[in-house]
Amino acid sequence: MTNQDKHSARAAAPQDNAAAEKALGVELTPLREQIDALDRELLSMLNRRAQLALDVGEVKKKYGAPVFRPERELQVIRKVQGANPGPLLDDSVASIWREVMSACRGLEKPLEVAFLGPAGTFSEQALYAHFGHEVSGVPCPSIDEVFRAVEAGTVEYGVVPVENSTEGAVSRTLDLFLQTSLKISGEIALKVHHNLMASSPDMQGVTVVRAHAQALAQCQHWLTANYPHLERQAVSSNAEAARMASEDPTSAAIAGESAANRYHLHMVRTHIQDDPHNRTRFAVIGRYETEPSGSDQTSMILSVPNKAGAVYQLLAPLADNGVSMCRFESRPARSGAWEYYFYVDVEGHQNDAAVARALEELRRNAAYFKVLGSYPSSK
Repeated sequence: MTNQDKHSARAAAPQDNAAAEKALGVELTPLREQIDALDRELLSMLNRRAQLALDVGEVKKKYGAPVFRPERELQVIRKVQGANPGPLLDDSVASIWREVMSACRGLEKPLEVAFLGPAGTFSEQALYAHFGHEVSGVPCPSIDEVFRAVEAGTVEYGVVPVENSTEGAVSRTLDLFLQTSLKISGEIALKVHHNLMASSPDMQGVTVVRAHAQALAQCQHWLTANYPHLERQAVSSNAEAARMASEDPTSAAIAGESAANRYHLHMVRTHIQDDPHNRTRFAVIGRYETEPSGSDQTSMILSVPNKAGAVYQLLAPLADNGVSMCRFESRPARSGAWEYYFYVDVEGHQNDAAVARALEELRRNAAYFKVLGSYPSSK
């Protein structure tokens, strides 16, 4: 190509770009106008829905009914998903409608919900995944304080971790279920991605890594392989570890991405959990007992006399009534006599005929029997 040819090509390029931009604008303009018109229509319909939600709120006040009914909101989401023709994915539809309902609820008074703090924990993420963002989150320094806040009536609900797919049950939560009169009204299964973060991007000067004991356990193999020299310290929550790391350059933390953003830490490595499919299950606790939603499970605590075959005999009513057990966890009764409490989840609502029959038989046969609640399943 001669110099003249090169010059001609350079001169033609801006003209070609301008022509392409003009053609793009011609095609996009009518589509954008349709989107703008639909946005106005959506806004009008959302405000009509919000007004109806306010009207529903007035009726609820008259009869003292709760503002938040998790089973009703889940039924709404399932109904909308069932009518979804696409291309939106059902999970996206659920997220959108949850936020719409949360915004409508918030017009009356935002729910106050306690969670294991400080801000930036996975418990806070679970809270927003369940209630939407139009709530007032109240961070608590411990799981005990979450229970206390709900029991005292300073908040309507609490969110507490129950079990992890790698490390199993959160013992403190299970122990507090024994003592409380609160009920489980919902559950959240959250994908948990742990990240190593520090004030220095290269971990310069770091001597200790802090996190909740469960998070340290879920990342123990990765830490041993990559930072075997670092001391490991358990703290009350991952977000608390991140807060401490923001104030102490010798400290790193294991926490979620939101904690790194909140406390202005560098993400040294992402997704360091040993199990790539790591999930944590959270329970929503409060005084509200849910009605059947159509896809529920029931949690209970049982104990049996210390004799041969006692556990088998205790659980036989579940099989006899066709009730499927989806979780079975044991905890020492701390009586010094090698006795145990059994934490059992079954499919179905306690008001379902088969489940009700099975529970009645369990109540008669058990040395200790307590229903923690029936609630919509997160499955």
